[in-house]
Amino acid sequence: MASAAVRDELLCSVCLSTYTDPVMLRCGHNFCRVCIHRVLDTQDEAGVYSCPECREESQERPALMRNLALRNIMENFLITPPTQTEAGIFCTYCVDSPVPAAKSCLMCEASLCEKHLRVHSKSAEHVLCEPSANLEDRKCSVHKKILEYYCTEDTACICVYCSAGEHRGHRVEMLDEASEKKKERLRNVLQKLITRREETEERVRSLEERRRKAQENASGEAERVTALCRDIRRRLNDLEKRVLSEISRQEKEESLLSSTLIQKLEKQKDELSRKMRHIEELCNMTDPLTVLQEPDTGDLCDPVDTGGHDGGDGSMGGHDKWLHDVDGPDVAVISDTLHTLCDIVTDIRRGIYVGGPADILLDVNTAANYIRVSDDRKTATRTQENRPYTAERFQYDQVMSRRGFSSGRHYWDVDISRSGGWRVGMCYPSIDRSRGQFLIGDNNKSWCLRRFNNQYSVIHNSKEILLPHIINNRVRICLDYGAGRLSFYELCDPIRHLHTFTASFTEPLHALLRVFHGSITILGEATTGRNHNRN
Repeated sequence: MASAAVRDELLCSVCLSTYTDPVMLRCGHNFCRVCIHRVLDTQDEAGVYSCPECREESQERPALMRNLALRNIMENFLITPPTQTEAGIFCTYCVDSPVPAAKSCLMCEASLCEKHLRVHSKSAEHVLCEPSANLEDRKCSVHKKILEYYCTEDTACICVYCSAGEHRGHRVEMLDEASEKKKERLRNVLQKLITRREETEERVRSLEERRRKAQENASGEAERVTALCRDIRRRLNDLEKRVLSEISRQEKEESLLSSTLIQKLEKQKDELSRKMRHIEELCNMTDPLTVLQEPDTGDLCDPVDTGGHDGGDGSMGGHDKWLHDVDGPDVAVISDTLHTLCDIVTDIRRGIYVGGPADILLDVNTAANYIRVSDDRKTATRTQENRPYTAERFQYDQVMSRRGFSSGRHYWDVDISRSGGWRVGMCYPSIDRSRGQFLIGDNNKSWCLRRFNNQYSVIHNSKEILLPHIINNRVRICLDYGAGRLSFYELCDPIRHLHTFTASFTEPLHALLRVFHGSITILGEATTGRNHNRN
C-alpha cells in the first residue's frame, strides 16, 4: 500500500530503522547523523569517501546538511499512531475481499468497515473504538467487561465491577481523562527531550566545528613546517654548492700552480744533471791545461734562473713559498662559508614560533612602590623609590606592560640580572591591584613562572606545579591567543620547553613582572638576534 511505501522511504539504509536526526549528503541521500558519521570514520584511513547509497566518491570528508523537512516528517510520524490500513486491520464481515476497518466494536469484538458500520447497533453497550486487532485486551480479564476506568493508586485500567470490588475506595478516573493527563505529562517529557536533543545537537555542531578548526590548524601548521623544511633544504643545498664550488676552484688553482712549478723544477733538474756530467768529465781528465781552462766551479754551482728568488743562503726560497702555497685548500675560506650554516640554524630557531619578538614596554603608571622603570621602559629594578597611590598602580613590587594581546601569536624574552626570587608571566588588565590575591599567579587572571628559594615552578589561580630542574635567568614567554596556549621556555642551547598553560582567554593579555631583588629586563629584538644566540 501507499502508506507502507512511505514508511519504507523513512528507513535509514545503514541501520534499517526510521531516521534519527536525518542529515543529507551532497548527492541527495539521507542517513541518520550517527550512522553516516560511523561510515565516514571507517573511510578516514582510506582517504576516499563514498555515499553508502550511490557510491559517489570525494577526496574530502563530505559536509553534512540537516534535512529539516525530513526531520519534521519523522517527528509527526513518530507521534501519529498508525492507521487501520497501516496496522493491517480489516472488516470482520467482508469475507470476499479485505476492506480496511473504520472502527472496532468492543461488545461484538469485531471490526467494521464504513458499510457495516452504518447498520451496526447504536446502543451505548456497543462501544466503538479505533480499529484494533486485539479487542480482548480492551476488556477486563476477570469480569470480561469493557475497561472504562483507570485506578490511579494501582495504575491499572479497570471495569465497572472492578471499581466496586477490589478497587473500592481508590481514586479512579475515566480512561479519556486519565489518558489526557498522561499525554500532558508525556508532552512535558517530550519537550524536555527535544530540548536536550537540541542541546546535544548544538554540542555535536560545536565539537564538529572544533574538530574542523583543529584540522585546519593542523593543516596550516603542517604547511608551515613543510615550507620551513623546504626552505632549510634549499638553503643547505645552496650552501653545499657554494662550498663545493669553492673547493673545486681552489683545487684547480692549486693544480695549475703545482703543474707550473713541476715544469720549472724538471728544467732545473735537467740543467743540474748536465752540469754534473760536465764536472764528472773534468774530474776524469788527465790533461791539467784543459781542466784549468774551464770556467770557475763557483759558476757551475750557481742555481738555474727559473723565475724564482734565492733565499739568501743558497736555498730555493721562491720554491719553498710555492710548496707552502700548495699544502691544501684554504680552510679559512671554507670555514667562513660553513659558518653560514650556524646562521641558518639560528634564523630557524628564532622563527620556529613567530617571526620576531613582541615590542613590549612597561607601564610606569602600574609600577608599585619600590619598583623603578628605566627610561627605555624595558627594565624593572627593585629600589627604594616611593610613588603616590593610584587605582591602577600595583600595591607591591609588580609592574605591567602597556601593550596587551587579544589575538595572534607572540613571544617576549626576559633577563633576570641577579639571583633571588622573581615571577614573570602574563595577566588580564582587570587583575586586582590592591587586595590579597593580586600577586601574579595567585588568582584566575594571571599565569606565571616563579623562582623562590632556588625552586622553580609555574602558578595559576594559586595552583603551583614544581619544575624538576634549575633554569638559567633567561626565559621566553610564548603566547598563542587563538589556540589558548601560554608557554614558558628556557633560553639555552637548544631552547628547552618548561610548561604550557591552556585556557580560553577572555581578555587581552599583558606582560607582568614581579621583582624581589635586582632587576628584570625585557630583551629587545637586537638582544635576541644572531649574536645573542651564539653566546
